[in-house]
This record gives sequence, structure tokens and C-alpha cells, in this order.
Amino acid sequence: MNVLKIGSEKLTLSSCKKILIDNIPIEIDEAALRRVYESHYFLKEFIKDKLIYGINTGFGPMAQYKINHHDQIELQYNLIRSHCSGSGNPIPEINVRATMLARLNMLLLGYSGIHPDAVILLKEMINRHINPVIFEHGGLGASGDLVQLAHLALSLIGEGDVYYKGRLTTTKNAFENENLKPLPIYIREGLALMNGTSAMCGIGIINLLHAKNIVEKSIQTSVMITELVESYDDHYSNELNSVKLHKGQLEVAKIMRTHVADSALIKKRTEHLYDKPTTESVVKEKVQEYYSIRCVPQILGPVYDTICFAEEIIIDEINSANDNPIIDYKNKNVFHGGNFHGDYPALEMDKLKIAITKLSMLSERQINFLMNDKLNNKLSPFVNLGKLGLNLGMQGTQFTATSTTAENQTLANPMYIHSISSNNDNQDIVSMGTNAALMAQKIINNTYEILAIEFISIVQAIDYLQYKEKLSTTSKKIYEKIRATIPVFIEDSTPYLRQQKIISLLKEL
Repeated sequence: MNVLKIGSEKLTLSSCKKILIDNIPIEIDEAALRRVYESHYFLKEFIKDKLIYGINTGFGPMAQYKINHHDQIELQYNLIRSHCSGSGNPIPEINVRATMLARLNMLLLGYSGIHPDAVILLKEMINRHINPVIFEHGGLGASGDLVQLAHLALSLIGEGDVYYKGRLTTTKNAFENENLKPLPIYIREGLALMNGTSAMCGIGIINLLHAKNIVEKSIQTSVMITELVESYDDHYSNELNSVKLHKGQLEVAKIMRTHVADSALIKKRTEHLYDKPTTESVVKEKVQEYYSIRCVPQILGPVYDTICFAEEIIIDEINSANDNPIIDYKNKNVFHGGNFHGDYPALEMDKLKIAITKLSMLSERQINFLMNDKLNNKLSPFVNLGKLGLNLGMQGTQFTATSTTAENQTLANPMYIHSISSNNDNQDIVSMGTNAALMAQKIINNTYEILAIEFISIVQAIDYLQYKEKLSTTSKKIYEKIRATIPVFIEDSTPYLRQQKIISLLKEL
């Protein structure tokens, strides 16, 4: 199996996917490990006869209290154990692995003074799928994701619980099975593991991978509906979209043109309305489609741009030193500040929430178009392939799509501006970044549910109209993939099982 070396180059979203989704093992670059050694041993000498925050002082508002030399190791253990105060549901294991990867990559920059044993153990835990139990509630995202990362640190010192080989067990048991030894405290391993934005960024990495996938799927549904209604082709044309200078809009329109290139269902406006006179006083065919069909590049364009910018910020953050203090072994100094503050990723996760919510609203409106025969003027009510009145088709699923979209609209309200002072007012303005990232993930998961209903409605509509052979090559492949998962249905049956299968299909990255 291939191995991916980290610490030599910036992590990218693509390399994160290889590690987290494709499960490619990692190894640490030797030069990066040397940086960690140099940083640690510089700090070990530098702290003699100096007062350094979090090493020989208390934490937060208790930093004024000097800690005796013989208590400094216990101080780090106390920090880790006292901050394992998370509550709520455990976050999914994929988020935990992404959090560990983000923390490991940051530590390999060599600005934390942590002992090399910490990065080596963290690497082994990632490779062996030993995933600490980390809870959703607790992080303010200001002095870093203190609570979430404390639970990570707890496992590194051999305590707490982990998910290992598909079950919940103690860290002690998992380490014994893998012949791993807990990390001892050397100088500041507690603070260096906990101070930073790695939880919000780890969740953010997973969010971005799925957000990109969701945009792709939303473009697919939009194009397939464009084919179903036998729309004119100019609303996604290069000529129309190139006069507006937004990259996302241009890219979405380009993808739509490529997708639909060989469709037998799309009409040319010149052939139908320009090259021959229109004699009717009331034109039967629609001259322009509803906005949920005609304005897709303008709606999904900003969503696309938002994801691209969020990716840039999150990738910059996981490749940055987000610790405090910063151990600058090259310049032989230690700098105190606030690089742990999570405003950059927090704001992007809030923007992502808004963008994906708007995408879900587009999907819900497209579902409504498919369900309402008085809007589409060519399908049966609720895309019903059975006997009208007796059978209900997709009617029940629309309630779910509408309800879930409404939840997204509420969740889209920003966390970034909901700062609450805490920590005896030491943390008097915070980012709430982990909350924002988790809420964004909820919106993303909700949107998969909505898109699943839309895809099922679309393939039912294709069968109702008998358009399969007229579809573009790309649409036909999508149709066949969905039909391989769920067959056409005429009689009423419970739709939630179909929805679950398509949700799983759509989530494949």
C-alpha cells in the first residue's frame, strides 16, 4: 500500500482525502521530525530561569501564579484531565481522525516545543485507527478547541475511551493491543496538544469534501431537470454567462454545458423562436423557465466560490502554527499571543452553512416543481406512476424535503457573532468555530437527504416520460446508477428505505 509522507509539504484537501477517506497510511518526514526535536530541546534550555506561560505559570486568568519546578509535570496532566468536560454526542470518527491529522500537521511545523514522542504516537494512532472519543459540546474556539483537544490529549496519555476496531473501548486496552505506550509529559505536552484550532479545522476538512460533492450533485439534478422540461440552452451558455465576471458562475455554467452536450432533449432558441415567425398570440411553450431552473449558474456560482475560498482558509489554517506561546527555536525566542483564536475557520464555516443552505433551498424548489403538475405541465401530480387518487407517488417525501430545508434555514444563522465572554473574562471574545463547523456538517447531512429525494423524483419522472434514451450520456449514467440502487416503483411503499440507499450513494466521495 502507498504511504503518504507529511511534514515536508503543505497538506492539501486532496492529500487529506487520501489519508482520511482512502485510508492511505502516513509517515513523518525526517526533516519535520528534526524540527520538532530542535524546538523541544531549545525550549528545554530556554525555560531555565525564565517565566513562560503554561510551563511554569498557571493557565488563563491564573497565569499570574508561578508554578514550582517540581509541580510542572503535574500541571500539564491537570490541564488535560480538568478540561475533558465535553458533553453531548460523540463526534463521528472521521471528524476525530481529521482533527488528529490537523493537529499532527501543525505540531510538525516545530513551533510548539512538544516532545517528538507526541507526534510519533499521534501518527501511530491515525494509522491504526485508534480514535479518541471527543464530544460535540465544549469548545469556544478562542484559546483553541480546548475541550475537544483535551479529550484527544487524554487518549495520548493513555486515559479515557477510544473507538478501536469498530467498538468502544478504553485507550489502555487499545494501546495494549497495538503495543503502544502512553505519552509521558516532558515540558508542555498538555498545552501544546490543546491550544489550537485543529478540531474546527478537522471537521471543516470533512465538510469541504462533502460540500464539493454536494455542489456537483446539485448541478447534476439541475441539468437533468433542464432536460426533463426540454429547456432552451441559452441560460447556461458561455455567451450569456461570460458577460458576468464571477468565477463560480462561469464554472457552473461550463459544467452544465459539458454535462448536457449530447442531450436529445435540449432546444435551441434560434430554431424555435428566432428563425421562424411566431404567429400565436399566446405561446404554449414557456419562453423562459422558472428561476430554479434558469438561474442555476447564478445561484450555485456563489456557493461554488464560497467553498473554494473556505478551502483556501482551512488549508492555510491547518498548515499554520496555531499554538500559544510560539516556540521560535530559529530566532531563540518565545512569543506570546493569540494564534489559537479560531475566527478564520469559524467565519468560513458560517459562510459554508449559508451557502449549502441556499443550495438546499434550490433543491427543495426543484422538488416542488417536479411535484406540481400545474407548474411543470407535463408530469403527473407528485411524479405518480400509479393510479391517480389511489396511489400517492412521491407526495410524502416532499414534506420531508420541506421540513429539512426549514431546519437548514435556522441552522444557517451564524455562530461567529455569538461570542459569549468566559474563563473569568479572560476569553472575553471567542469564535465559536467548532460549533459553526458542527452545525455546517448538520446542514450538509440534511442537504444529502433533500438531494436524495430530488434524485428519486427525477428518475421517476424520466420513467414517466420515457425519456431515458433521449438523455445526455452523463444523465443516463446517473439514471442507471440510481436505478441499480432502487428500481422503478408504481405501487406505494415506504420511501424512507429508498431514501437511505440514495443518501449512502450520494455520500460516496
